[in-house]
Amino acid sequence: MAVTIKDVSARCGLSVSTVSKAFNNYSDISAETRELVHRTAREIGYFPNAIARTLKTNRSYNLGVLFNDERQSGLTHAFFASLLDAFKRESERRGYDITFINHHIARTGMTYLEHCRYRNVDGVFIACVDFGIPEVVELGASDIPCVTVDHKFPGRSAVVSDNEQGMRMLTERAIALGHRRIAMAYGDPAMVTDSRVSGYRRAMEQAGLPIPEGYLVKSLYDLPELSREAVLKLMKREDRPTCIFLPDDHCCLGALQALQELGLRVPEDVSIAGYDGIEMGQRLRPKLTTVHQDTGTMGTEAARLLIGRVESPNFPCETIQVPVMLLNGESLSGVPGGVA
Repeated sequence: MAVTIKDVSARCGLSVSTVSKAFNNYSDISAETRELVHRTAREIGYFPNAIARTLKTNRSYNLGVLFNDERQSGLTHAFFASLLDAFKRESERRGYDITFINHHIARTGMTYLEHCRYRNVDGVFIACVDFGIPEVVELGASDIPCVTVDHKFPGRSAVVSDNEQGMRMLTERAIALGHRRIAMAYGDPAMVTDSRVSGYRRAMEQAGLPIPEGYLVKSLYDLPELSREAVLKLMKREDRPTCIFLPDDHCCLGALQALQELGLRVPEDVSIAGYDGIEMGQRLRPKLTTVHQDTGTMGTEAARLLIGRVESPNFPCETIQVPVMLLNGESLSGVPGGVA
């Protein structure tokens, strides 16, 4: 015979309505009572019916995650995998499930917004490469609670990494080591890229260092082959740089390949640095100098902001800026001897 909420009620010595409120996280139920109810339910094998819970609370306790990855790297992308894992863990801790939002479900041609409505998600976490896609803009402007990462939609909460400060710290570190010819390969057009380029420019300007035309090279995130081409292009110059910043840690693999093809060593001949602070970069030899982004805090804060908005329409819209940290590795060192 199936275990019912009445069995939980009888075992706890509480009314059915109190037990129901405990399962649905009502604010007038104490933490002690809530813990008693959940513990008892686990002991006797009772699980609340999701459909009944939705009808009673008008919430599905299901959050959508939109990860629009044009490169098809999926959850193998180290930065986003860590970010989404933190979001998932905090959401589950608060009693919410996760559904990935797509528009290719069974070739139905659903838009992102239509899929959100189809899955009846309470809110959606948007972690995209391109926030300018019309479908993403449509979702961001809808009545579904949304939180974004490293992008701001009007009237929406967002979690952003302090990318400008991160690149300023990285540039200032290279300057302190004696570098004057510092080039930068930057990623896809986005708020993140704009912030990083701004940080680089500001640090160079503050140090009184000109940026030669062509030292800012367009590349893409998470594509080492394009970074390889960018480095080869930079190293053909007569005033070739002594230090090159890459779009992210993964792209440093392309830079290392290019420099190896040219018979150059890192950092003895040329210094390089990445961005993100992923584990792979810290296992490379030479170990990467990079900027570590706190994906744990970013994902946790995104879940907090989204669930807050889901559970209270009056929950304030916030933009949380998460600090970054410079990781001094071995790939960025002093200027090679005899190079000004």
